[in-house]
Amino acid sequence: MASEISITPCGPITGSIRPPGSKSLTNRALIIAALAQGQSTLTGALESEDTEVMIDSLRRIGVSISHDPDRHTLTVEGNGGKFIGDNTEMFIANSGTSMRFLTALATLGEGSFRLDGIARMRERPIGDLIEALQQLGANIRTEQDNACPPVLVDGQGLPGGQATIAGNISSQYLSGLLMASPYASSEVQLQVDGELVSQPYVRMTTQIMRDFGATLEENDGCRFVIPGSQTYRGREYAIEPDASAASYFWGAAAVSGGKVTVQGLSRDALQGDVGFCEALAQMGCQVDYQADHVTVTGGPLRGINIDMGQISDTVQTLAAVALFADGPTTITGVAHNRHKETDRIGDLACELRKLGATVEEFEDGMTITPGKLQPAQIETYNDHRMAMSLALVGLRQAGIVILNPGCTSKTYPRYFEDLAQLCGS
Repeated sequence: MASEISITPCGPITGSIRPPGSKSLTNRALIIAALAQGQSTLTGALESEDTEVMIDSLRRIGVSISHDPDRHTLTVEGNGGKFIGDNTEMFIANSGTSMRFLTALATLGEGSFRLDGIARMRERPIGDLIEALQQLGANIRTEQDNACPPVLVDGQGLPGGQATIAGNISSQYLSGLLMASPYASSEVQLQVDGELVSQPYVRMTTQIMRDFGATLEENDGCRFVIPGSQTYRGREYAIEPDASAASYFWGAAAVSGGKVTVQGLSRDALQGDVGFCEALAQMGCQVDYQADHVTVTGGPLRGINIDMGQISDTVQTLAAVALFADGPTTITGVAHNRHKETDRIGDLACELRKLGATVEEFEDGMTITPGKLQPAQIETYNDHRMAMSLALVGLRQAGIVILNPGCTSKTYPRYFEDLAQLCGS
């Protein structure tokens, strides 16, 4: 892909689209299918950098995975939770789900494992997950003793027991622990310390665990009890379209004053990011929920105050929409966004100011006051969501250039092609 891409303004967008499969569901299903007894067929799976590094790492521990790209299908021959590491290296790039989930999985094996990634991944904290796994008896540490990758695992199986995990950094820590826990030697009890961010992602995790045959008890997202010595069972599993990716197309309807239908999702989708539509409704859009699609129709937009702690991957999308609202928009509850692919508060604020907004930044969010929009070159910080969300500004404002658009390959390689097709250009 070119080093930059210019976005062409268009009129109100009217159309329908089905985004690729959910990254969150694909990577969870891959972990569980790899641990399962028997064969699993994952339909509607995402093909992206994040899923490729997950598949590569699982193959390195002996899991057979075949891919039919034409049918978006992955066939996984589970290893029943038995695998051996012989100084096994896993390169995770900048995939947070892969790093957190594979770290927990590696503690179930026997032998040595090392998990590493790009420079940004070496800045992303993982210390709380390491400590929780140590509480469960794992022999695990970070290579530099700085609570960030690379991670070193001396696998001897996971004994089990009780562990406490912080809830305010990343729900992926808890999801990794949960998915590995059925294979512990004894019962695992997990206690969340403080308020859990991104709770819908944890509910997604527990649901898919049950779908593959595991049993567990949960209490209001605060305490989980997972019996040990269980086995997931291979099965066919259909993966929903990515709701985080869908937010860009719903956002396009809001920005352009158009009408966009996203196929394959509903109000009852496993993915909590469908809740982004409620934020758009508060801003003045109309939302129509059906059993197999959700339609957003744009209207006059107004600024809102919103806690986005449960839908934090859509903060950048809402920020782009907020530039076209009447009045300021205040986003709170997303302090953990500073530890994502980039600082999704500080770096986002910088780019919004380039576009003419006044931005007051605080630890867990920001207030965006729209100003006179202006052309800008948007730095993406190698963050796929920065590129995809701020491209929406170019649907109304001429002169918007997205730098390093290829970073969208992390979760949505064809994003700009799909956006252009939806816009009719």
